[in-house]
Amino acid sequence: MPLKGLLSSKGGSAAAEPVAEEAAAAASTLSDAQKLAMLEDLERSGLGWFWASDAEGRLVYLSASVAERLGLALEDLVGRPVAQIFQPAASDGREKPLALRLGAHKAFSGLPVRAAARPDGAVLRLAGHPVSDAQGGFAGFRGTGTEITEEWYREEETERLAKFDSLTGLANRHRMAQLIDSTLTAFRAAKRNCAVMMLDLDRFKQVNDTLGHAAGDELLRQVAERLGRAIDRECEIGRLGGDEFQVMIPDLDDRGVLGEIAMKVLTMLRQPYSLEEGRCVIGSSVGIAIAPHDGVTREEVVRSADLALYAAKNGGRGQFRFYSGDLENEAIFRRRLEADLGTGLAENQFFLKYQPVIEAESRKVIALEAKICWNHSQRGEIDEEEFARILEGSSLVGEIGRWAIHEACSHAARWPETVRVALGVPVPLFTAESFVEDVSEALSEAGLGPSRLDLAISEAIFFGDADNVDRTLARLFKLGVRLTLDEFGSGYSSLAYLRRAPFDTIRIDSRLVAEASGEDEREIGLVRAIVALAGALGMDTLAGGVETMALNDALVGCGIGLLQGPIYYESTLRETVEAEIMGEGWRIDPSSERTWRARRRTVLRKIHVIHDDHSYEVTLRNLSRTGALIQGLIDVPRGTQFVVDLGGGQLAVATVTRSNGDTQGLEFEQHLVDDGSGGLCTRNRVSPYLLASAGKPLAALSPGSYKAMRGQLGEGQPIPQFGYAPSARAEQG
Repeated sequence: MPLKGLLSSKGGSAAAEPVAEEAAAAASTLSDAQKLAMLEDLERSGLGWFWASDAEGRLVYLSASVAERLGLALEDLVGRPVAQIFQPAASDGREKPLALRLGAHKAFSGLPVRAAARPDGAVLRLAGHPVSDAQGGFAGFRGTGTEITEEWYREEETERLAKFDSLTGLANRHRMAQLIDSTLTAFRAAKRNCAVMMLDLDRFKQVNDTLGHAAGDELLRQVAERLGRAIDRECEIGRLGGDEFQVMIPDLDDRGVLGEIAMKVLTMLRQPYSLEEGRCVIGSSVGIAIAPHDGVTREEVVRSADLALYAAKNGGRGQFRFYSGDLENEAIFRRRLEADLGTGLAENQFFLKYQPVIEAESRKVIALEAKICWNHSQRGEIDEEEFARILEGSSLVGEIGRWAIHEACSHAARWPETVRVALGVPVPLFTAESFVEDVSEALSEAGLGPSRLDLAISEAIFFGDADNVDRTLARLFKLGVRLTLDEFGSGYSSLAYLRRAPFDTIRIDSRLVAEASGEDEREIGLVRAIVALAGALGMDTLAGGVETMALNDALVGCGIGLLQGPIYYESTLRETVEAEIMGEGWRIDPSSERTWRARRRTVLRKIHVIHDDHSYEVTLRNLSRTGALIQGLIDVPRGTQFVVDLGGGQLAVATVTRSNGDTQGLEFEQHLVDDGSGGLCTRNRVSPYLLASAGKPLAALSPGSYKAMRGQLGEGQPIPQFGYAPSARAEQG
C-alpha cells in the first residue's frame, strides 16, 4: 500500500513519536500533495518512519529507509507477518512477544525491536495502534518508529554495569546476592539443595606489588575464564571484588562431586599465567557450604562458606574445606598450634618418622623419606600430614626445615651404605642465603656421604629469582647431594626446569598417580610419557601414595622405577625401620591388607549408631573411607546393620563384619569422601527438611527413638537388645 493510501485510511497516521506528531500538526494547513511530500522527506531523513499491517497481521507498508537501515530488501518483507519480521530487542524475556501485542488489537508504543533476520543489527522503537474499516471491523495496524541503536546500547551497558563486574564480565556482588536470595527462597519451597563456594586467590597481592595493577587486572580476567572452564555444569560465577570470587551451584549436595569440582578449580588456578608484564603463579583456597544443611537464608549459607574458606586458608592454602559446626573453634585451636611451634622447637617436641622408598624391580628399600611429626604437650601426637598444614606459611618453616635436615643426616649415618635418606625442602628454606652451607654442615657433623642425602625440591622454587635458583642448584650439585623434582605434573611443570637443573629423580604428582589406575587412558598415558621423558634425560621416576594393587600394577607396567605408599609401608618410627633395615637388605612386597590397616585413622570420639528404632552411644576408635571400628556394645552378631550417625546429619549405613567382645568392625555401604582437610565425610547428609518432617530439629541428629526411619534396615525384623560393655555403661552413668 502506498503512503498516500495510508493517509486516507480511517484512523489516520499513528503519530506515536514526537517527530511524527509535529509533522502531522504542520500538515493540517497543507494540501494533500504537500503533506505527502513532507512525510516522504521525513521518511528519507531517517527521523521517522511508518509501517502498516492488514487485518491478518501481514506487513502492507514499510518506509524504504527502514529496510535499508536493517540491511533487508523491502520486497522480501512486504506480505510477511509483522511478528516474524521484528522481535523484541531484549533477549531476557522482559518484553512480551510482538505477536501477543498485535493479537490483542490494542495500541502500544516505545517497544524496542530488532529485525529477526538481523538480531545484531539496528534497534528500532516501534509504536502502533489498531485501525478500523468502513464497517467498523478491525483492519490492521498503523504505526511509526525511530532508530534508537546507540541509545539502546548505552542503556544496556548501564544496566549491565549495574549487575556485572566491568573487569571480568562475571556477576558482581549485588547480582550474586540477588541470585542466591531468589534461588534459596524458591528452593526452600521445593526442598531442593544449593551449594555456594567462596574462593580467594593466594599470592595475588604479590602480583600487584611486583608486576603492577595492570598485570593484576589481566590476571583476574584469566582467573575468571579458567573458573568458567573448570566448572562444567549449571552454575553462576561472580566476582565480589578484589581477588574474591563466589560460585552458586543449584541442586548439588554430593560432597564427593563438590570436592572434585573444588580440586579441579584449585588445579587450574595454580597453573602458570602468561601476562604482558611477565609470568606468574598464584593459588587459591575454596570454602563450601550447602543449603539447607549449612544454612537456610543467603546470610547463613554465605557466612558458612566464608568460615570454610577461612579454615582452608588457615589449613595451609591451596585447599578446599566444607563447612562444619566446629570450624570456629578449629580456627582458634589452629592459631594456638601455630603459636606453639616455637615452644615445640625449643623443647625438642618434634621428631621424624620414616617411610620406605621401594625399588620396583627388586622390591628392595633403597631410601627412607623423613617426615616431621609433633609430640605436642597438650594435643598429643600430631602426624606428618597435619603438621605440614600447620607449618606452611609459618615464619619458622625455614628453621624447622634446617632442624629436620640435621636430624635426618644424623640418623642416616647409622644406616647401611645402600640406604639413602630423603626429605622435602620448603621454598623459604631453599631460597635462604645459608641453605647450601646448612646442608654441608649437617652432612659434615653426621659424617654422612653427600650422595646418601636426597633433597626433594618443589617446582615452586622456579618462580623466584632465576639466577639465585640456578646458583643454588649448581652448588648443591657440586656438593654431591641427590636432587628430586617434586610434584612433577602438578600444573607448574615445564621442560625448561629439567634442562636447567641436575635432577636425579622426578617424583610424579600424587593426583596424577592416583588417577593412573582409572578408566581414562589419558592419565596412564601421561605417566608413561613422564617415564619416557625421565629415561631420555637419565633420570629415575618415583610414584608415591600407592594404595591399591591395581594402581601398583599399572605403575609398574609403565616402567616406574621407585614406588612408595601404604600398600608397601606407612611412615613409622625411626626405631621400627632401623630394626628392619639393619639386616642384609630389606625387601617389601605390596599387600592390600597392609593398606586396609594403614588407612584407618585413630579418632576416639563418642558417636551414635542406630539399629531399627534404637540409638546407642558408642566410641568411634578409628575411621577409614570404607569402614570404622566402634567400641561399647556387646553381643553384636556379624551381619548386623547399623546407621552410623557421624554428626551434622551424616548418616552412613554399615554392616558388622567383625565382632570381638565389645568391639565391632564396620564396613560402609557407601564409601566416605575427602573433606578437604585430610578428614573424611559422607557424600550426602540427611536433609533438615526430612528431619523436620520426622519431628526432629533442623540440626544434627540427637540420641533417641528413630521410628520415622524404620524400613531402611528391614522393618518387622526382630530387634536385638544390645547391651553396653561395663566400661561404656560406667561412662554413660
